[in-house]
Amino acid sequence: MKKTILLSMIAAAGVSLAQAQTRPTTTSTAAADTSKRASSMMSAAGKAEPKPYASVITNKATTRKGMITTHRLEDKFFFEIADSILGRDILVVNRISKAGAEVRAASGYAGDQIGSSVVRFEKGPNNRIFMRKISYRTYGPDSTTAMYQSLSNSNIQAIAAAFNIAAFSPDKKGSVIDMTTFINSDNEIFNFSSASAKSRFRLGSQQSDRSYISGIRSFPMNVEIRTVKTYSLTAASSPFGGSAPSSGGGGATGSSTLELNTSMVILPKVPMKARYFDPRVGYFTVGYTDFDLNPQGVKEIQLIKRWRLEPKPADMAKYKRGELVEPAKPIVFYIDPATPKKWVPYLIAGVNDWKVAFEKAGFKNAIIAREAPTEKQDSTWSLDNAMHSAIVYKPSEISNASGPSISDPRSGEIIESHINWYHNVMKLVRDWYMIQTAAVDPRARKMQFSDELMGDLIRFVSSHEVGHTLGLRHNYGSSSTVPVEKLRDKGFLEKNGHTPSIMDYARFNYVAQPEDNISKTGLYPRIGDYDLWAIEWGYKLMPEAKTPQAEVPALNKITMEKLKNKRLWFGTETNPDDPRSQSEDLGDNAVVASTYGIKNLKVVAKNLPAWTRTANEDYTDLQGIYTQLTSQFNRYMGHVSKNIGGILETPKTVEQSGTVYERNPASKQKEAMKFLAEQLFTTPTWIIDQNILNNTGDDPLEMINKVQSPTLNRLVSNTTLAKLISAEAADGNAAYKITDFFTDMDAAVFSELKSNKEIDLYRRNLQKAYVEKMIGLIKPADKTPTSLTMTLQRTSTGSSLSAMQSDVASVVKGELKALNTSIKSAAIQASGVSKYHLEDLSDRIEQALNPKG
Repeated sequence: MKKTILLSMIAAAGVSLAQAQTRPTTTSTAAADTSKRASSMMSAAGKAEPKPYASVITNKATTRKGMITTHRLEDKFFFEIADSILGRDILVVNRISKAGAEVRAASGYAGDQIGSSVVRFEKGPNNRIFMRKISYRTYGPDSTTAMYQSLSNSNIQAIAAAFNIAAFSPDKKGSVIDMTTFINSDNEIFNFSSASAKSRFRLGSQQSDRSYISGIRSFPMNVEIRTVKTYSLTAASSPFGGSAPSSGGGGATGSSTLELNTSMVILPKVPMKARYFDPRVGYFTVGYTDFDLNPQGVKEIQLIKRWRLEPKPADMAKYKRGELVEPAKPIVFYIDPATPKKWVPYLIAGVNDWKVAFEKAGFKNAIIAREAPTEKQDSTWSLDNAMHSAIVYKPSEISNASGPSISDPRSGEIIESHINWYHNVMKLVRDWYMIQTAAVDPRARKMQFSDELMGDLIRFVSSHEVGHTLGLRHNYGSSSTVPVEKLRDKGFLEKNGHTPSIMDYARFNYVAQPEDNISKTGLYPRIGDYDLWAIEWGYKLMPEAKTPQAEVPALNKITMEKLKNKRLWFGTETNPDDPRSQSEDLGDNAVVASTYGIKNLKVVAKNLPAWTRTANEDYTDLQGIYTQLTSQFNRYMGHVSKNIGGILETPKTVEQSGTVYERNPASKQKEAMKFLAEQLFTTPTWIIDQNILNNTGDDPLEMINKVQSPTLNRLVSNTTLAKLISAEAADGNAAYKITDFFTDMDAAVFSELKSNKEIDLYRRNLQKAYVEKMIGLIKPADKTPTSLTMTLQRTSTGSSLSAMQSDVASVVKGELKALNTSIKSAAIQASGVSKYHLEDLSDRIEQALNPKG
């Protein structure tokens, strides 16, 4: 089976702007002036005639020299592009700098990326400059080959804009063009990348009379453009996602004004030597289709995203000898000046924690965190400058943080990153920490954490997001390499932590029990063995290899040797079938780990009213933390249920022994079903503590339904059942078969049928839900199935057949018939509501098996 790798050429990053606005320039005025000037510049032959430089760029112009020299002359903005810049690739990244409430309501905040592209300026005929939009999706890196020229002929790059040359520079080595109209316009280069990007924020057409350029700044390696754009607002989003289309005022409900920032960053003339992606080590990638490598076909190439860390030329010999050297250009992250001061040291520590990882790659002091200089310290420094990476503070109610980056599509070189740190992420980590560790850590037993504890949690979030900006993806499989009982071993935890990777979603150690006396060192995630290995694999240079392809044999040999240590295993975040690769889980056995987790949840549940009590406040905190508690319980059920039909995936090269795919052993699936029967399908009444419900207003029936339904939906689905059938086809009697599954489910859900016990209200609801799920599998398919329905009919490794096209429907019908026989027999002896319930179920089954009319 071939997995789809989600590519991210340029990820979103954050920017904070605080600059004075200049006089507005309206698009309509600019367009009129440009038209007049263009007419006067055209000769009878129709060619644009450049004017003398001094008559275009007068002594009244404000000039900024840099990668592209920029000139402001009243309300006009000119680019003076040196010939040396022509033909160079320029990365363009557009972000929101300031947003109004209308955009924030659609999760649009300052720093959000709204578009990106690569452009190239070149001279065209008739004294014109063309701006081409460059795609590297189909690529032949070696320009010396005939294939390269053939590809170029077959993949001409689109001209996105054309500009008349207003004047040549005084030394005749550059061209001046008027950029005013283009920058002011609603284009996909210096604006939102597409209509769908605008629709996310309910933005329609641009209102030209209320849009203008507020400033352009030029730096040695980049140009920063600030614009104010006003858009009509479209109607509210449809239930299927997106927004109602807007054409002019159609469906509009007002307008919204945003300040946008466009960064134009020149890419290296000679791209960094790339490194090919290996699915055994988790890196983000850029990719292209290569026509050079395979003379009898094409090859999809994935390059890892990483920073350009190289020794200073004078230190290369030392580096080759294995001595630690400082990189010529270290990775530097600045802390946004808007960040609350008390959290700055913890954010800095989260960055600096990665120093030890880079030592494995041969570099010391490779990554550094600094406070951004103040205006008084350095008036030229700005977060606008795309060459500055930063952790950007966002005073937002969003409970999250993210670590995006932008990179060179030719090589994967990370150019810059703006980590988004939303203020309300502190609520998220507080809730997690309380629910997962309050049973063992007294510091977590209140709604207001100490600054020290919150600082530690912020440091963990900082380290995790920095890991992403270094190129690392989530390693959901890392925690599965740790034996569950080691998570209660204080000595082991002090040395190793509870997961080998901070890039896992392992959060906090919920397995540790009160009697284990685990310190905070054994509760927090930290940079571990996998992280050290991943940075070594991605960043250690191989000077002897002249090309990325030449590195592959040596890297493969090293990787095979390293992976003998199972703690270095990478479990992808994109596999829906492997029970080892899950978010929010711990340990090598979900049943045992979840059992310990539930023991701690019961302690927390009993104490929630006291631990969430705040003088003079209502029960909002109790409601919120109680919701987090039930969510955590659901996570445990999800961790265990993923074992049913589980398919283990271990990427390998042909030199390695063993198979890539294997089915989860039947014994583990039986163990999982037993756990679910005891902890979930036997009503978990401890969750519905009336002391809590009386103050939150939650309905006990609804709460039990919320914790049982997700697992029931996962188990009794064509996705899971089809995998059980496939496993039987592959493993025969050794497999956990679909019939075994239904035997266990019937015993768990309908145990009262054999014992003739009264069926209580919670169990009746569960039994109805179970029967309805089975009936849903044998209903005739909708003639026009929705995309959701079609999606649910396939899995990445399972059958693409619908339930009605496979043995799933046959087995389900057989199980319903057998169940109906048992229900009818039990109904004879039942009384009261139990009798009505069983008779109702029998009627439903018979109607499903023998539909009338």
